[in-house]
Amino acid sequence: MLLHIGAMRLHQDGYGHTPWQALGPQTRLLCALMFVFATALTPPGQWGVWGLYGVGLASLIALSRVSLMVLLQRVAVEMALVGVVLVGTLFRQEGTVLWHWGIVQVTTVGLTVLASVGLKTLLCLGMINLLVLTTPVSALLQGLTQLKMPPLLVAILAAMHRYTAVLVEEFAAMRRAALARNLMARRRGQRRVVGHMMGALFLRSYDRGDRVYQAMVARGYQGTLTAAPASALTRLDSLALGATAGWLGIGQLIQHCWLA
Repeated sequence: MLLHIGAMRLHQDGYGHTPWQALGPQTRLLCALMFVFATALTPPGQWGVWGLYGVGLASLIALSRVSLMVLLQRVAVEMALVGVVLVGTLFRQEGTVLWHWGIVQVTTVGLTVLASVGLKTLLCLGMINLLVLTTPVSALLQGLTQLKMPPLLVAILAAMHRYTAVLVEEFAAMRRAALARNLMARRRGQRRVVGHMMGALFLRSYDRGDRVYQAMVARGYQGTLTAAPASALTRLDSLALGATAGWLGIGQLIQHCWLA
């Protein structure tokens, strides 16, 4: 998680003037959600469908002019975290056995499922990171509010983003203190020290969160964020939504033809 936070703090240079940035935040969110749902709900083995979605995503990345290196770094960190869970999809009983060791075996069905889930995860993470890199957090929260997301969830997301940097600084200070006291010299004791640090970080964050909340209530906080007036969809927004729906619909049509 701490490595992921480091990747999330990478330079965001996708706030330029491109057709993708010209769309409203709610339109970008809807396009990303449609892409993620269409990709995730596609059955395993539909390589042609994912190839079509991948070409569209690559075109969108080129159109948005986002830094490819930053995007790949973020996706690589997230794939490393998710990959531990994905390995569990490899070991299945169905299909032809390719390798086995005791009760553990690798089959053709397991390889297909692993490759399918991994490719779907890669495409979804690419789309989500493209959205985050090209849209300011304030605009994302505004878009979620305009899409009628519960205000409490929006407030939680805003607080998480605002105080992530505070938690990272607290953990860095505790780590420097442990290094200064030579508590990280032995590998055997590092796990215990890190465990104590995480526990202390939880207590500190809980205490600070309570103090911040009391200060916000004293200043008139009502539990929701101040929302900007909802902006109407422009012709470009409608065109983008229609193009995204048509592009994803073609992929689903290919899927049905493949299964038939």
